[in-house]
Amino acid sequence: MARAWQHPFLNIFRYFRVDEWKRSSKEGDVSVVMDKALKSTVYRIQGSVSASNYILLPKTSTQSLGLTGRYLYVLFRPLPTKHFAIHLDLSTQDGQVIRVSFSSLFKEFRSSATWLQFPFVFEARTSRKDLAGVAPPCARWTCLQLDLCDILSVYLSRRYGHLKSVRLCANLLVRNLYTSDLCFDPTVSVAEARRAKLPVTPVPREMAFPVPKGESWHDRYVHVRFPRDNPKVPSQLVQKSDSPIAAVFLGPASQLPPPPVVFGEPMQNVSPLVQMPSPTAVSAPRRGLGDSSAKVPMCSGSPQPPQFPSAPSLLPEASLSCEHSEVPRVSGLNTSTQDPTAWAEAADVHTVVSNGHVLAHKSTEMPVALDAASCKHFLPDPILRLKGVIGFGGHSTKWALWTKDGTSVVYPCHAVIVVLHIDTGEQRFFLGHTDKVSALALDGSSALLASAQAQPPSVVRLWDFQTGGCLSLFQSPMHTIYSLSFSGSGALLYGVGKDGHGRTVVVAWSTSQVGRGGQVVVLAKVHTDLDIQAFRVAFFDGTRMASCGRGSLRLWRLRGGTLRSCSVDLGEYCTLELTDLAFVQAQDGHRAPLDYTLYVCSRNGHILEIDHQRMAVRCIRRLLPSRTPGSSLPQKSTFSSGLGIAISSLSISPTVCAVGSEDGCLRLWPLDFSSLLLEAEQEGPVSSVCFSPDGLRVLSTTSSGHLGFLDIPSQEYTVLARSHMAPVLAISTEQSRGQLATVSLDHTVRIWDLATLRQLYDCTSSDEAPSAVALHPKSPAVFCGFSSGAVRSFSLETAGVLAEHTCHHGTITGLVVTPDGNFLFSSCSQGSLAQYSCAVSQCPVLCVAVNAVCQDAHPGPNTLAVSGDSRLLAFVGPSKYTVTVMDSASLNELLRVDVSTLDLASNHLDWAVAICFGPAALGHLLVSISSDKVVVLDALSGRTIRELPSVRPIACSSLALSEDAHFLLTATSRAIRVWNYWTQADSSCQVYIGHSEPVQAVAFTPDQQHVLSVGDAIFLWDVLATPDSGRSMPRVPLAHEVGPGPGQLEDPACGADRLPGQLEGAACGADGLPRQQVPVPSQGPPPRLDMCAMPPEGNDGERQGSWGPREVQMGRWCGFLFLLLPPGTFCMSNEEELCKESQGPPVLVERETGGAGSAAWGSVRRSQGLFMSPLCHSWSSTRSIQEARAQPLARPDSYKHFTARYKASTVAESTSFPPEGAKQLHLRTVVGYNGNGRANMVWKPDTGFFAYTCGRLVVVEDLHSGAQKHWLGHPEEISTLALSHNSQVLASASCCSSAAARCQIRIWDVPGGLCQQLIFHHNTAVQALAFSPDDKLLVSLGDYGDCTLALWSTATYELVSSACLLESMHGVAFNPWDASELTCVGTGSVAFWFLQQRGADVNLQMHREPVPEEVGAVELTALCYGAAPLLYCGSSSGQVCVWDTCAGRCFLAWEADDGEIGVLLCLGSRLVSGSNTKRLRLWSVGAVPELRRKGSGARSSSVFMERELTLDGAVVSASFDSSMDMGIVGTTAGTLWYVSWAEGSSTRLVSGHRSKVNEVVFSPDESHCATGGEDGSVRVWSLASMELVIQFQVLNQSCLCLAWSPPSCGHPEQQQVVAGYSDGTLRVFSIARTSMELKMQPHRAALMALAFSTDGQTILSGDKDGVVAVSRLRTGITFRVLSDHQGAPICTIQSTSKKYGDLGVEGTDLWLAASGDQRISVWASDWLRDCCDLLDWLSFPAPATLEASGLPPPSLAAFCPWDGALLVCVGLGAHEEVVFYSLRQKQVVEKMSLPFFAMSLSLSPGARFIAIGFAECTLRLLDCMSGVAQDFTGHDDSVHLCRFTPSARLLFTAAHNEILVWEVMGHGCS
Repeated sequence: MARAWQHPFLNIFRYFRVDEWKRSSKEGDVSVVMDKALKSTVYRIQGSVSASNYILLPKTSTQSLGLTGRYLYVLFRPLPTKHFAIHLDLSTQDGQVIRVSFSSLFKEFRSSATWLQFPFVFEARTSRKDLAGVAPPCARWTCLQLDLCDILSVYLSRRYGHLKSVRLCANLLVRNLYTSDLCFDPTVSVAEARRAKLPVTPVPREMAFPVPKGESWHDRYVHVRFPRDNPKVPSQLVQKSDSPIAAVFLGPASQLPPPPVVFGEPMQNVSPLVQMPSPTAVSAPRRGLGDSSAKVPMCSGSPQPPQFPSAPSLLPEASLSCEHSEVPRVSGLNTSTQDPTAWAEAADVHTVVSNGHVLAHKSTEMPVALDAASCKHFLPDPILRLKGVIGFGGHSTKWALWTKDGTSVVYPCHAVIVVLHIDTGEQRFFLGHTDKVSALALDGSSALLASAQAQPPSVVRLWDFQTGGCLSLFQSPMHTIYSLSFSGSGALLYGVGKDGHGRTVVVAWSTSQVGRGGQVVVLAKVHTDLDIQAFRVAFFDGTRMASCGRGSLRLWRLRGGTLRSCSVDLGEYCTLELTDLAFVQAQDGHRAPLDYTLYVCSRNGHILEIDHQRMAVRCIRRLLPSRTPGSSLPQKSTFSSGLGIAISSLSISPTVCAVGSEDGCLRLWPLDFSSLLLEAEQEGPVSSVCFSPDGLRVLSTTSSGHLGFLDIPSQEYTVLARSHMAPVLAISTEQSRGQLATVSLDHTVRIWDLATLRQLYDCTSSDEAPSAVALHPKSPAVFCGFSSGAVRSFSLETAGVLAEHTCHHGTITGLVVTPDGNFLFSSCSQGSLAQYSCAVSQCPVLCVAVNAVCQDAHPGPNTLAVSGDSRLLAFVGPSKYTVTVMDSASLNELLRVDVSTLDLASNHLDWAVAICFGPAALGHLLVSISSDKVVVLDALSGRTIRELPSVRPIACSSLALSEDAHFLLTATSRAIRVWNYWTQADSSCQVYIGHSEPVQAVAFTPDQQHVLSVGDAIFLWDVLATPDSGRSMPRVPLAHEVGPGPGQLEDPACGADRLPGQLEGAACGADGLPRQQVPVPSQGPPPRLDMCAMPPEGNDGERQGSWGPREVQMGRWCGFLFLLLPPGTFCMSNEEELCKESQGPPVLVERETGGAGSAAWGSVRRSQGLFMSPLCHSWSSTRSIQEARAQPLARPDSYKHFTARYKASTVAESTSFPPEGAKQLHLRTVVGYNGNGRANMVWKPDTGFFAYTCGRLVVVEDLHSGAQKHWLGHPEEISTLALSHNSQVLASASCCSSAAARCQIRIWDVPGGLCQQLIFHHNTAVQALAFSPDDKLLVSLGDYGDCTLALWSTATYELVSSACLLESMHGVAFNPWDASELTCVGTGSVAFWFLQQRGADVNLQMHREPVPEEVGAVELTALCYGAAPLLYCGSSSGQVCVWDTCAGRCFLAWEADDGEIGVLLCLGSRLVSGSNTKRLRLWSVGAVPELRRKGSGARSSSVFMERELTLDGAVVSASFDSSMDMGIVGTTAGTLWYVSWAEGSSTRLVSGHRSKVNEVVFSPDESHCATGGEDGSVRVWSLASMELVIQFQVLNQSCLCLAWSPPSCGHPEQQQVVAGYSDGTLRVFSIARTSMELKMQPHRAALMALAFSTDGQTILSGDKDGVVAVSRLRTGITFRVLSDHQGAPICTIQSTSKKYGDLGVEGTDLWLAASGDQRISVWASDWLRDCCDLLDWLSFPAPATLEASGLPPPSLAAFCPWDGALLVCVGLGAHEEVVFYSLRQKQVVEKMSLPFFAMSLSLSPGARFIAIGFAECTLRLLDCMSGVAQDFTGHDDSVHLCRFTPSARLLFTAAHNEILVWEVMGHGCS
């Protein structure tokens, strides 16, 4: 009874005066706000970490509230999309304190003796397995009524005393807390109760929620009562007739499990929880665990389960019916004597529950689905059937038994029992054990099989051996069992094991009634201290046994329900360690039992013959090895003293004794042991031997996992099974040879035959453990990665090592080969990624990328993934929170997805666990994340397409998708799940068990007919879905159909403006990207083609109307293939629709002899006079070019081939460009050169014209003055340039994009610098451009995705002719002596094109010459013409081939380099070659014309190298003067070099960062600037000339932030630059001394921001985890750490000076920190006094939309230069705007809208300008005085960096690696 002063109720907040915070306390973000719904003030508790933001009553833990009211009323509202927690400390009447917690963070009910945790669930959630979660956006005010007495009594059986304390944690609004002994009804007011005379206790007016007139209480509020009125029925729903369901409360999970009944809902999900209804909850009751009309079926033949009235029932009063009759039987359970936990074991091993889909074992092999509704998509059901198991043993390798007929062998493989037919190799299985099998026994008639599992308490199963059914399951009285033995009749079963104290226990069971439906009965049990190594039952009497062990040999007998034993006197041999024994029968079989002999063996080689009747030793012999250490010949064995054979097992036939020993030999002796009959050497110590029933075969097992038998008549040994002796880590399969490769923790690599499951090869490494494996898909080779970091290639033909690479320094975590066999990729635990070429057997290393892969990754099969078309490589990295997709050939990063923010409702960061690609046609990338989900992403855009939730709170460790995208495999703990990948709405799956350890990998076999799962063993499953079931590729939603995923923006490029008739995914595809498969051509007749110069515009490159689809024709005539592409059409690519008709005279191409069908193309015969016409005439054909190129062309294995850098940025649609003459910014300098381009630099020495590209800009630079001109206009990255021979015209080409459907080719007037023409033809990228010698023609060559050649007239720049190429080409060049000839080089051939003028038409003829066999199968990657008629071609293998263009033959080749040659230039007798080995070489080729006359007899000895230079990257462009003495060369490192061969020197002309530029800082005197990049470099530039002065390089790290010491530091020679790196280190560089002065590590995470204090003595640094550190530069000591922003990365740190005492706080420094969670803290500090005080704290709501990258925009803030008390913020709040916040007024004083969210911010120290960079490649200059905004373009990517110089005269902006320097007009102070 409550005290009088607490009656009728107590207002806790008022009584304890919470507003004064004297008797209560608050922590974190707790504030008082006005709530509009309640029209009163409430307390708001919010924060990212609930435990750090709370209200606590009372103030200290030593105090107590002392409130005795039975009910606690909490009036609160959860904050939308957030979690919350409420903790109560309840004191019981006996003084025990119980912590009771309610939280939406909890996913299941948990309890202990001192705490209870209840999940708070919102009914709006859609899936029962994901009930717990964040509050919905429509969360309402709630009255939570807690019955404290019932909570303690029901769940802990304790009596409630009083309420000790309350802690309310973020995130919620709370109005008040009340306690009372009265049960109030909050839905009824006092007036209503009086008026209606209701029999309820109305809520007092003080506690009531206000309800407007005309509205219902239930429409606005929620009432939750816990527990319900009747706790004895905890699973029923609480429902009121006049209100919707308020809550669902499920009862507590009983400590005693229910009977083994199979239900349609997962029993493990039944737990007490608090459920919040959705605002639209209906009043009809929902179903609980089942249908109310269903009945609970009991197992057939099983006894009724025991009743436990003291425990709340788990089952509702009405439960599910079982839709199938195949309920597993559990017999033999003695309910009166057995431990009730046996029921749990029975249920666990028979049923597997998954999301309402339950699979039970109808037999030992076939799972049965019990939920038809959830299985409608799985036909047949089950979809998998276990076919074979590779493995043996697990817990022990001594158990292997013969069947009675001797045709099969029974043995355990971890948790599975295998029956192997030795002649056919077929296997059948006994499934049901949940842990490793520790013992086996088979009765004499092979009718009963007994098995025990190792997991204590040990469970024994009895099986019907013929049918495979489990007859009985019972728990043994032993802790563990290690031996089982049947009597000959099978009526008695004996078990030997250990009890919980380690004593030996022997138990006898009666099994005679099991087959008749009876139970297993314990007949006798005895405890002993003896050591028992072996226990055998006498075959002549099932009640007599014998056992042996260390120093003991005992004979046993079962009589009268008692086990008795007596020892055999061994005399002087009483200390022997006896290991095995066996009874033997006399040969005639008629002797009495007293004549039977017992043989016993010892570890010292003794054989003891025992007379079991007299219990005496008859004879003792000792076996010695038949070979001495120094002799290779057998010797006669003796029984004298010496080192005997360590015998581990023996078996006796009527005439022969077989012994197995630890020296790895199986030996056969006669029973008198007079001589050795036979000896078979095994591959390890022998564990057991066993004679077959006919005595002609001996079965043997070894401790190394081998199982086999010795056939005595033929003296042949047959291996039946081999096994890894430790968990298997990874697998790899290939189709051509049907092989499987595995690596294991047992230090072995093994190759298996999938057809026979037999081992083919194995490799053991004792020093290092293999960790990854990959089979080459086409060659007989296997690649293996090791813990030492080595990657080795082994030949399966010669069994030798082909190559070894040691470029890694950590354990290899991933290894994968592309399906086409071209590349091998490996990753290691140190984060490095390596690429290898598989074209040659040595597999040379092509590239090593450091810090690319996640360093937290463990070795696994899904660490690396390659797409089915071999184009894409995906991996988890650089951190575990991101997944990166790269181009597999160039390793260019295409996509990076941050999976940590995919679930925006989660309060913790997710990380990627495993990845895999879907079929290439789908373009899906599947990522398993730590929050127990599989996320399906679009592999091109990164958008989330769908999510597959799992049913267990364990992340999926491995996953695989079938080639037809029907079935998804996932591995979670020990289970395998099969999902229907087609199903969008239903996430049902089938679950399969059998593994006793976590499954490490799952995979489909190459033929898709089987599934592999590995872990403890290798399981091979049949896929029962037959190929002829009519399956086709599922209709999966594209990215633009499903809409943007979490954190993604919709792409406006696709959608409603798609023209009718376009296929889904065409042009726009998913997210505006090219489609991933060739659509099927229309079946209707093609439209008639009319003459037209160009197709209509604005249709994304697709012809509509009269043009119809793009058409290319192929037909057959006179043994030739012909090809026609009408001119004026868009280029043909592998991603476009191909149709069947065209018009005009055909070009006939002879089929090459021995070619592969229509894909092989020969040469054009000039004698035919065939040509390609630009006009379209009527022509009919039925053959499609799709036959010639059935598969899309893969990207060539050539660095020369251009690949555009992937960008997540988009192009701005609305901009405010200033009028001419009014621009506030003028582009002054471009810093950098685009090393990603190809031939994108031109230099004309005679005119001095010099131009190169940077992003989408053409930079024209004067080499004398350094002045630059910038030609803008391209919408995307420029790929290549070409300069006319008269230097009057420059052609530049850019790629296509979502903004530009086709590639732009711009024609520039060099003298005027204006664009004259804009032409289009190619669809993906332009690989090369070239002018004819007379400058009348321009040729453009498309890349591998385009494969077209276009010819343009320079007079009108109209397309005069075009041709479709059936293979990718890398380069094109006109013949300098004949403008009517041009040449292309590509895959293994040279294509000579001949132009013929016929009136206005230009006709093309093509002649193709293959590369000679002596050169090999190579890519020709570069070409140039030399002295007539010579053509030089460079290859991917480093060779230079010389062709005679008149004869059309290659007559000379030499090895010019070790790598691919990308640049060739020849003038006179000199040839320059540049390659990807960074080498530039000068060759003397003056003798080559003479060698041409020798033909095939020419030798390259007359060609020699004159000079060689090594540059900083692969050579991509070059231009030399006429004498080849000097030139300019461009590299992939972004550098242009001036090369002088005469001096043998190279000088930098243009330099820039190769990777992203993260920061730009300036010296105080503005003489220099410094930049920091992702490549770890800090570069110091001269600001006047922008020339590189100093470069500091840190390997394997990224420089993320910089700070230049302020002018207060002293003289210029004392200036320092501080750099922060990705490993948390901070380095101080001296500019004057060009050296590093200090290195310190104040952070564990990557540094994100730096700032100097105003005096320059202190440095402030912020890291990725939100920690801010303050350090002294002189001492290198960190003296203060601030964690206020912990949990979100620091985006900005800025420090400025202030007057002491200004703004009401002390200190001379004012500094701020902004973090990624939209929070800003402002601090005042005096570091000399170690004083730092928080001045202000700003929190903004999250943005309503996210950036294109899927990440929120950075939170940026800066002190206003013209008002020190004003903050300027961007990226904060829900809208795109600039926010001005006054530190004096403590409020926002002004806002200025922006078109997009800002990515960068800088404030001018002069005029009131603000520079803002956007992800839309746009820079905005905002005039704060007039409010005028001007937008500027020029960048090719997101403008992520803006910095004004100290004088405000210049503005630096950066996008990726481009740095643009702008001159500010009118920069003075206004």
